[in-house]
Amino acid sequence: MRPQNGLRLIRSGVAAALTSAFVRPITTAIPANRAGIAFSRRFIASSLWLASPPLKGSRIEPGVRGEWVHGPEVGDSDAVVLYIHGSGYALCSVQTHRGLTTRVSAGTGLPVFACEYRLAPRHRFPNAADDVRAAYDRLVEQRYQRILVAGDSAGGHLAVDLAAQLIRERRVPPAALALFSPLFDVTFSLAAERERMRRDPMISAAAAAKLVGLYTVDADLESARLRFAFDDLDGFPPTLIQAGGREMLAADAIELARALRRTGALCELDVVPGQMHVFQALTRFIPEAGPAMDRACRFLTEHLAVADVADVIKREAS
Repeated sequence: MRPQNGLRLIRSGVAAALTSAFVRPITTAIPANRAGIAFSRRFIASSLWLASPPLKGSRIEPGVRGEWVHGPEVGDSDAVVLYIHGSGYALCSVQTHRGLTTRVSAGTGLPVFACEYRLAPRHRFPNAADDVRAAYDRLVEQRYQRILVAGDSAGGHLAVDLAAQLIRERRVPPAALALFSPLFDVTFSLAAERERMRRDPMISAAAAAKLVGLYTVDADLESARLRFAFDDLDGFPPTLIQAGGREMLAADAIELARALRRTGALCELDVVPGQMHVFQALTRFIPEAGPAMDRACRFLTEHLAVADVADVIKREAS
Protein backbone atom coordinates (compact mmCIF):
# COMPACT_ATOMS: atom_id res chain seq x y z
CA MET A 1 0.00 0.00 0.00
CA ARG A 2 1.39 3.39 -0.99
CA PRO A 3 1.80 5.91 1.89
CA GLN A 4 -0.71 8.32 0.34
CA ASN A 5 -3.37 5.59 0.16
CA GLY A 6 -2.59 4.57 3.73
CA LEU A 7 -3.00 8.16 4.92
CA ARG A 8 -6.33 8.40 3.12
CA LEU A 9 -7.58 5.25 4.83
CA ILE A 10 -6.46 6.58 8.21
CA ARG A 11 -8.32 9.86 7.66
CA SER A 12 -11.43 8.00 6.51
CA GLY A 13 -11.18 5.70 9.52
CA VAL A 14 -10.91 8.65 11.90
CA ALA A 15 -13.92 10.31 10.27
CA ALA A 16 -15.94 7.10 10.58
CA ALA A 17 -14.92 6.65 14.22
CA LEU A 18 -15.92 10.22 15.09
CA THR A 19 -19.21 9.82 13.23
CA SER A 20 -19.93 6.59 15.08
CA ALA A 21 -19.10 8.18 18.43
CA PHE A 22 -21.00 11.44 18.03
CA VAL A 23 -23.49 11.24 15.13
CA ARG A 24 -24.92 7.72 15.38
CA PRO A 25 -26.10 8.16 19.01
CA ILE A 26 -28.01 11.27 17.92
CA THR A 27 -29.59 9.73 14.81
CA THR A 28 -30.55 6.61 16.74
CA ALA A 29 -32.06 8.49 19.68
CA ILE A 30 -34.08 11.12 17.79
CA PRO A 31 -37.76 10.12 17.65
CA ALA A 32 -39.50 9.99 14.27
CA ASN A 33 -42.07 12.62 15.27
CA ARG A 34 -42.58 16.28 14.37
CA ALA A 35 -40.08 17.60 16.91
CA GLY A 36 -37.53 14.94 16.03
CA ILE A 37 -37.84 15.63 12.31
CA ALA A 38 -37.46 19.38 12.86
CA PHE A 39 -34.30 18.83 14.92
CA SER A 40 -32.90 16.36 12.38
CA ARG A 41 -33.42 18.80 9.52
CA ARG A 42 -31.49 21.54 11.31
CA PHE A 43 -28.76 19.10 12.39
CA ILE A 44 -28.23 17.70 8.89
CA ALA A 45 -28.36 21.12 7.23
CA SER A 46 -25.62 22.49 9.48
CA SER A 47 -23.56 19.28 9.22
CA LEU A 48 -23.63 19.21 5.42
CA TRP A 49 -22.79 22.89 5.20
CA LEU A 50 -19.77 22.28 7.40
CA ALA A 51 -18.69 19.09 5.62
CA SER A 52 -19.18 20.23 2.04
CA PRO A 53 -20.00 23.89 1.37
CA PRO A 54 -20.97 24.92 -2.17
CA LEU A 55 -18.08 25.51 -4.54
CA LYS A 56 -17.03 29.14 -4.61
CA GLY A 57 -17.98 30.86 -7.82
CA SER A 58 -21.11 28.75 -8.32
CA ARG A 59 -24.36 30.36 -9.42
CA ILE A 60 -27.70 29.37 -7.86
CA GLU A 61 -30.99 30.48 -9.40
CA PRO A 62 -34.56 29.64 -8.37
CA GLY A 63 -36.61 27.29 -10.54
CA VAL A 64 -40.05 25.70 -10.47
CA ARG A 65 -40.04 23.38 -7.44
CA GLY A 66 -36.27 23.38 -7.30
CA GLU A 67 -33.23 25.40 -8.23
CA TRP A 68 -30.76 25.77 -11.06
CA VAL A 69 -27.11 25.23 -10.18
CA HIS A 70 -24.17 26.30 -12.30
CA GLY A 71 -20.74 25.39 -11.06
CA PRO A 72 -17.83 27.82 -11.51
CA GLU A 73 -17.53 28.85 -15.18
CA VAL A 74 -20.37 26.49 -16.22
CA GLY A 75 -22.67 28.13 -18.76
CA ASP A 76 -25.93 27.14 -20.39
CA SER A 77 -26.22 23.97 -22.45
CA ASP A 78 -28.75 21.87 -24.32
CA ALA A 79 -27.94 19.06 -21.84
CA VAL A 80 -28.74 19.04 -18.13
CA VAL A 81 -28.33 16.96 -14.99
CA LEU A 82 -31.44 16.37 -12.87
CA TYR A 83 -30.26 15.95 -9.27
CA ILE A 84 -32.47 14.20 -6.68
CA HIS A 85 -31.40 14.68 -3.08
CA GLY A 86 -31.76 12.03 -0.38
CA SER A 87 -32.09 11.66 3.40
CA GLY A 88 -34.94 9.32 4.05
CA TYR A 89 -37.68 11.11 2.10
CA ALA A 90 -38.05 13.42 5.11
CA LEU A 91 -35.02 15.53 5.98
CA CYS A 92 -33.04 17.32 3.28
CA SER A 93 -33.58 19.93 0.59
CA VAL A 94 -31.92 21.41 -2.46
CA GLN A 95 -30.20 23.90 -0.14
CA THR A 96 -28.58 21.22 2.03
CA HIS A 97 -27.18 19.49 -1.05
CA ARG A 98 -25.50 22.45 -2.76
CA GLY A 99 -22.13 20.99 -1.88
CA LEU A 100 -23.01 18.02 -4.06
CA THR A 101 -24.93 19.79 -6.81
CA THR A 102 -22.27 22.45 -7.40
CA ARG A 103 -19.67 19.69 -7.70
CA VAL A 104 -21.81 17.65 -10.09
CA SER A 105 -22.22 20.76 -12.24
CA ALA A 106 -18.50 21.57 -12.13
CA GLY A 107 -17.51 17.96 -12.82
CA THR A 108 -19.83 17.48 -15.79
CA GLY A 109 -19.58 21.03 -17.11
CA LEU A 110 -23.39 21.08 -17.25
CA PRO A 111 -26.15 22.98 -15.48
CA VAL A 112 -27.89 21.01 -12.74
CA PHE A 113 -31.56 21.24 -11.88
CA ALA A 114 -32.00 20.18 -8.24
CA CYS A 115 -35.55 18.93 -7.66
CA GLU A 116 -37.34 20.06 -4.49
CA TYR A 117 -39.83 17.29 -3.82
CA ARG A 118 -42.43 17.14 -1.05
CA LEU A 119 -41.22 15.58 2.19
CA ALA A 120 -42.67 13.15 4.71
CA PRO A 121 -44.30 12.98 7.17
CA ARG A 122 -46.65 15.59 5.76
CA HIS A 123 -46.44 14.15 2.24
CA ARG A 124 -46.43 10.42 1.66
CA PHE A 125 -45.89 7.99 -1.19
CA PRO A 126 -46.07 8.63 -4.10
CA ASN A 127 -45.81 12.43 -3.69
CA ALA A 128 -42.00 12.60 -3.86
CA ALA A 129 -41.87 10.28 -6.88
CA ASP A 130 -44.58 12.30 -8.64
CA ASP A 131 -42.64 15.52 -8.02
CA VAL A 132 -39.48 14.02 -9.52
CA ARG A 133 -41.42 12.90 -12.58
CA ALA A 134 -42.92 16.38 -12.93
CA ALA A 135 -39.42 17.90 -12.79
CA TYR A 136 -38.22 15.56 -15.54
CA ASP A 137 -41.24 16.37 -17.71
CA ARG A 138 -40.63 20.11 -17.27
CA LEU A 139 -37.04 19.67 -18.47
CA VAL A 140 -38.33 17.87 -21.57
CA GLU A 141 -40.85 20.68 -22.15
CA GLN A 142 -37.96 23.16 -21.91
CA ARG A 143 -36.36 21.31 -24.83
CA TYR A 144 -33.68 19.54 -22.83
CA GLN A 145 -33.57 16.35 -24.85
CA ARG A 146 -30.26 15.26 -23.32
CA ILE A 147 -30.93 14.60 -19.66
CA LEU A 148 -28.70 12.90 -17.10
CA VAL A 149 -29.85 11.97 -13.60
CA ALA A 150 -27.91 11.80 -10.35
CA GLY A 151 -29.14 11.17 -6.84
CA ASP A 152 -28.12 10.04 -3.39
CA SER A 153 -29.72 7.72 -0.83
CA ALA A 154 -33.52 7.99 -1.16
CA GLY A 155 -32.85 10.18 -4.19
CA GLY A 156 -31.23 7.14 -5.80
CA HIS A 157 -34.42 5.17 -5.19
CA LEU A 158 -36.42 7.97 -6.81
CA ALA A 159 -34.03 8.06 -9.78
CA VAL A 160 -34.50 4.34 -10.45
CA ASP A 161 -38.28 4.71 -10.17
CA LEU A 162 -38.19 7.60 -12.65
CA ALA A 163 -36.20 5.66 -15.25
CA ALA A 164 -38.41 2.56 -14.84
CA GLN A 165 -41.58 4.63 -15.23
CA LEU A 166 -40.34 6.23 -18.43
CA ILE A 167 -39.32 2.92 -19.98
CA ARG A 168 -42.67 1.31 -19.14
CA GLU A 169 -44.44 4.26 -20.77
CA ARG A 170 -42.16 3.98 -23.83
CA ARG A 171 -40.81 7.46 -23.13
CA VAL A 172 -37.16 8.44 -23.56
CA PRO A 173 -35.29 7.66 -20.31
CA PRO A 174 -32.26 9.58 -19.03
CA ALA A 175 -29.04 9.08 -20.97
CA ALA A 176 -27.31 7.77 -17.82
CA LEU A 177 -27.65 7.61 -14.04
CA ALA A 178 -25.12 8.17 -11.24
CA LEU A 179 -26.36 6.95 -7.85
CA PHE A 180 -24.60 7.65 -4.56
CA SER A 181 -25.43 5.11 -1.81
CA PRO A 182 -28.87 4.44 -3.30
CA LEU A 183 -31.70 3.00 -1.26
CA PHE A 184 -33.03 -0.15 -2.91
CA ASP A 185 -34.88 -2.11 -0.22
CA VAL A 186 -37.37 0.15 1.62
CA THR A 187 -37.93 -2.56 4.25
CA PHE A 188 -34.23 -2.29 5.21
CA SER A 189 -33.92 -6.06 5.54
CA LEU A 190 -30.78 -6.05 3.37
CA ALA A 191 -29.33 -3.22 5.45
CA ALA A 192 -30.14 -4.99 8.72
CA GLU A 193 -28.43 -8.15 7.52
CA ARG A 194 -25.29 -6.23 6.58
CA GLU A 195 -25.42 -4.30 9.85
CA ARG A 196 -25.15 -7.56 11.76
CA MET A 197 -21.77 -8.02 10.08
CA ARG A 198 -20.58 -4.42 10.35
CA ARG A 199 -22.13 -1.50 12.19
CA ASP A 200 -22.95 1.57 10.11
CA PRO A 201 -21.23 4.67 11.57
CA MET A 202 -24.13 7.03 10.85
CA ILE A 203 -27.43 5.38 11.72
CA SER A 204 -28.97 2.03 12.60
CA ALA A 205 -31.13 0.08 10.14
CA ALA A 206 -34.05 0.27 12.57
CA ALA A 207 -33.84 4.07 12.85
CA ALA A 208 -33.50 4.48 9.08
CA ALA A 209 -36.49 2.19 8.51
CA LYS A 210 -38.62 4.32 10.85
CA LEU A 211 -37.61 7.45 8.97
CA VAL A 212 -38.44 6.04 5.52
CA GLY A 213 -41.59 4.54 7.02
CA LEU A 214 -42.94 8.06 7.43
CA TYR A 215 -43.13 8.17 3.62
CA THR A 216 -44.28 4.60 2.95
CA VAL A 217 -46.65 4.23 5.94
CA ASP A 218 -49.85 3.89 3.87
CA ALA A 219 -48.25 2.25 0.85
CA ASP A 220 -48.11 -1.32 -0.39
CA LEU A 221 -44.42 -2.13 0.03
CA GLU A 222 -44.76 -4.66 -2.80
CA SER A 223 -45.65 -1.86 -5.23
CA ALA A 224 -43.47 -1.89 -8.34
CA ARG A 225 -42.52 1.71 -7.53
CA LEU A 226 -41.16 0.77 -4.11
CA ARG A 227 -39.92 -2.79 -4.43
CA PHE A 228 -38.21 -2.77 -7.77
CA ALA A 229 -38.44 -5.73 -10.11
CA PHE A 230 -36.98 -5.19 -13.56
CA ASP A 231 -38.17 -8.36 -15.31
CA ASP A 232 -40.36 -6.38 -17.71
CA LEU A 233 -37.78 -3.70 -18.47
CA ASP A 234 -35.53 -3.49 -21.50
CA GLY A 235 -33.19 -0.61 -22.18
CA PHE A 236 -32.46 0.65 -18.68
CA PRO A 237 -29.94 3.53 -18.91
CA PRO A 238 -26.24 2.99 -18.16
CA THR A 239 -25.88 3.33 -14.41
CA LEU A 240 -23.01 3.94 -12.02
CA ILE A 241 -23.62 2.98 -8.40
CA GLN A 242 -21.24 4.17 -5.70
CA ALA A 243 -21.38 3.19 -2.03
CA GLY A 244 -19.11 3.11 0.97
CA GLY A 245 -17.70 -0.12 2.31
CA ARG A 246 -18.63 0.82 5.90
CA GLU A 247 -22.28 1.62 5.27
CA MET A 248 -25.27 -0.68 5.57
CA LEU A 249 -26.66 0.47 2.21
CA ALA A 250 -23.68 -1.12 0.50
CA ALA A 251 -25.91 -4.20 0.54
CA ASP A 252 -28.58 -2.26 -1.36
CA ALA A 253 -26.02 -1.01 -3.87
CA ILE A 254 -24.80 -4.55 -4.54
CA GLU A 255 -28.31 -5.97 -4.93
CA LEU A 256 -29.46 -3.11 -7.18
CA ALA A 257 -26.44 -3.66 -9.43
CA ARG A 258 -27.22 -7.37 -9.64
CA ALA A 259 -30.86 -6.67 -10.51
CA LEU A 260 -29.96 -4.20 -13.27
CA ARG A 261 -27.31 -6.47 -14.73
CA ARG A 262 -29.83 -9.31 -14.94
CA THR A 263 -31.85 -7.14 -17.35
CA GLY A 264 -28.78 -6.69 -19.54
CA ALA A 265 -28.25 -3.10 -18.45
CA LEU A 266 -24.77 -1.66 -18.23
CA CYS A 267 -24.17 -1.10 -14.54
CA GLU A 268 -20.88 -0.22 -12.87
CA LEU A 269 -20.62 -0.84 -9.13
CA ASP A 270 -18.05 1.09 -7.12
CA VAL A 271 -18.00 0.12 -3.42
CA VAL A 272 -15.20 2.22 -1.96
CA PRO A 273 -13.44 0.57 1.01
CA GLY A 274 -13.59 2.35 4.34
CA GLN A 275 -16.20 4.93 3.31
CA MET A 276 -19.52 5.97 4.83
CA HIS A 277 -22.96 6.77 3.50
CA VAL A 278 -22.85 9.40 0.70
CA PHE A 279 -19.21 10.10 1.50
CA GLN A 280 -19.07 12.23 -1.66
CA ALA A 281 -20.80 14.94 0.42
CA LEU A 282 -17.98 15.02 3.01
CA THR A 283 -15.34 16.76 0.95
CA ARG A 284 -13.67 18.55 3.87
CA PHE A 285 -13.07 15.33 5.77
CA ILE A 286 -12.96 12.42 3.31
CA PRO A 287 -10.06 12.32 0.80
CA GLU A 288 -11.94 9.86 -1.43
CA ALA A 289 -14.92 12.20 -1.87
CA GLY A 290 -13.35 14.22 -4.68
CA PRO A 291 -11.99 11.31 -6.74
CA ALA A 292 -15.29 9.44 -6.42
CA MET A 293 -17.21 12.47 -7.63
CA ASP A 294 -14.78 12.83 -10.54
CA ARG A 295 -15.44 9.20 -11.54
CA ALA A 296 -19.20 9.70 -11.36
CA CYS A 297 -19.14 12.88 -13.45
CA ARG A 298 -16.87 11.25 -16.02
CA PHE A 299 -19.29 8.30 -16.27
CA LEU A 300 -22.21 10.65 -16.91
CA THR A 301 -20.48 12.74 -19.57
CA GLU A 302 -19.00 9.73 -21.35
CA HIS A 303 -22.40 8.10 -21.68
CA LEU A 304 -23.96 11.37 -22.76
CA ALA A 305 -21.43 11.42 -25.60
CA VAL A 306 -22.29 7.81 -26.47
CA ALA A 307 -25.98 8.70 -26.56
CA ASP A 308 -25.22 11.64 -28.86
CA VAL A 309 -23.37 9.39 -31.31
CA ALA A 310 -26.20 6.85 -31.23
CA ASP A 311 -28.71 9.61 -32.05
CA VAL A 312 -26.64 10.75 -35.04
CA ILE A 313 -26.42 7.18 -36.38
CA LYS A 314 -30.16 6.72 -35.91
CA ARG A 315 -30.99 9.95 -37.76
CA GLU A 316 -28.66 9.08 -40.64
CA ALA A 317 -30.16 5.59 -40.92
CA SER A 318 -33.68 7.01 -41.13
